[in-house]
Amino acid sequence: MNTKGKRYSVFLLPILFLFFLTSCTAGDAQFTTENPAGFWYGLWHGIIAVITLIIHVFNDSVLVYEIHNSGGWYDFGFLLGVITIWSGGSCHLKCKTDAQKKRDQEWDEIGEKVEEKVMRKLKDWADDEESTGSDQEWKEIGEKVEKKLKRKIREWAEKD
Repeated sequence: MNTKGKRYSVFLLPILFLFFLTSCTAGDAQFTTENPAGFWYGLWHGIIAVITLIIHVFNDSVLVYEIHNSGGWYDFGFLLGVITIWSGGSCHLKCKTDAQKKRDQEWDEIGEKVEEKVMRKLKDWADDEESTGSDQEWKEIGEKVEKKLKRKIREWAEKD
């Protein structure tokens, strides 16, 4: 696709998406007192309420709320749709997730700093000692120290 086609698709796709969203707007002639809108249509109308409101400003035949509805279940669906999509609830979840990620990142940084410092101190200690033991002995000592350190840090982290 050439650049001109890409430019048109950038404008055409959102317009088509808006037409799709508003294809089942409230105030549609398909709903009557004999065939009222129920819970699922209420949920859908709640989800698209803000878009429908914008269209209603320019077109009086498009309504935000279906007047031919089943009552409580339609109302419940409508409110549920409005609250879940437009109340910012997803932002709160995202913000909470971002805060958790930040805390995890901070703990990872602290863990890396502690590990570096412990390894440096162990290396300094090993360099100061005479090399009387074999590499296998030092490896075993290192593994024991690492296990004990992990256990102590875990115990410390789990305390109140």
